[in-house]
Amino acid sequence: MNKAAAIDIAGVSKIYGSTTAVHNISLKIPAGTYCCLLGPSGCGKTSTLRMIAGHESISSGDVLLGNTNITDLPPARRGTAMMFQSYALFPHLDLIDNVAFSLKMKGVDKQTRQAKALDMLRLMQLDPYASRKPAQLSGGQQQRVALARALITDPEVLLLDEPLSALDPFLKIRMRAELKKLQTSLGISFVHVTHSQEEAMALADLIVVMNDGRIEQAAPPRAVFERPATAFVARFMGDHNVISGRIIGSSDGSVAISVAGGADFLASGIAETGEVRDMAVRTDRVRIGGAFSEGLGFTGSVTNVEYRGATVKLTLSGAGVQDFTAILSESAYFAHPVKVGEAVPLGWDLADAILLGGPAA
Repeated sequence: MNKAAAIDIAGVSKIYGSTTAVHNISLKIPAGTYCCLLGPSGCGKTSTLRMIAGHESISSGDVLLGNTNITDLPPARRGTAMMFQSYALFPHLDLIDNVAFSLKMKGVDKQTRQAKALDMLRLMQLDPYASRKPAQLSGGQQQRVALARALITDPEVLLLDEPLSALDPFLKIRMRAELKKLQTSLGISFVHVTHSQEEAMALADLIVVMNDGRIEQAAPPRAVFERPATAFVARFMGDHNVISGRIIGSSDGSVAISVAGGADFLASGIAETGEVRDMAVRTDRVRIGGAFSEGLGFTGSVTNVEYRGATVKLTLSGAGVQDFTAILSESAYFAHPVKVGEAVPLGWDLADAILLGGPAA
C-alpha cells in the first residue's frame, strides 16, 4: 500500500449554471482518517466527494493530496479510488476479472493482475468465490467485491458514496464493523458519504456535517454529539432540543435567553444582550418530575410517549417551546410513568444547556 496522505480541500466551489451546489468550502482531512461527509439530500456531500475523485470538475478552489495539487488530474492519476453506491460490477465477468479490471486498463499482464486480484479477494474473505459472477453473490458479498476492485490500485484515499445504503439493517451493522477494521488495517484515509447520523457516529474519526453546500461543523463524533456548533447540527444529529430567543443578560460564562411568549432560560456561553440566538439542551439529560432551578426547566404538557425498548422518548410542549424531547431510560420512565395530556415538571443542569454558534437565522 502507498503511504497515507492528507487531503486538503481549499476554497472549493461547485456551480451548475445558476445553482451553487458547494459554497467555497475548506477542509483538512489528516492522513489515515476515517472521514464521514454527513448531511441531508442535496447538501453538497456527494458533489464534494466526486470533486475529490475527479468525476466532477471544480468550479473554483483546489484539492491537494499530500503535497500534490490534484485539481486538474484525471481520476486514474489522483491516487484516489472510488466505490460507487451501485457497486457498478460487470455482470459478465467473474470476480477475479471484475477486481482486476482497472489493472487490465493500465496494461498490467494477465498473470500479475489476476494474482493481485486474488490477494484482494482473500483480504475480503471472498477467495472461495473467485470464479463466480456477481449475480451469484449476496449484497454484502457484492459490496466487498466493489471494495476489492477499488483497493487494487493501492490508493492513498478510498472514496465511498453511500456504500451501505442498499443493505438490510443487520448487514449494514456488520459491514460498518468490516469497513472500520479494513480502514484501520490499511492505514489510508476513507472519505464516506452518508445521510445516516448513526453510521457516521459509528465509523468516523472526523464527521463533516454539511448543509446547503456549506460545512456546518467538522469535528470528532463526540464533539459533534456533545457540542454541536449550530442549530442545524443540533437538530440534524437529533440529540439536542433547540430553543430560540433573545439574550436578556449574561454573567460568569452563562446567558439568559427569553423565548417569545414563553419562559426565560439559562445557557452556558457568551453573547451580547439583545442578540437573537439559539441554545441547545441535551435530550438524554432532561429529568422528569421534581423541582427544577430557575431558567433550567419548565412545566410541560406531554404530547407523545414512544417506547423504544432501552429508552422511552417523551415529547412535551410548554413555556413557548414546542416539541421538546426527553429521552429517559426505560427504568426511569416506568418508575414514574406519565401519560399524554399530563403536565409534568422537567429540568436539566446548566452544563447540558449550551449556546449555539452565531446569530440565529
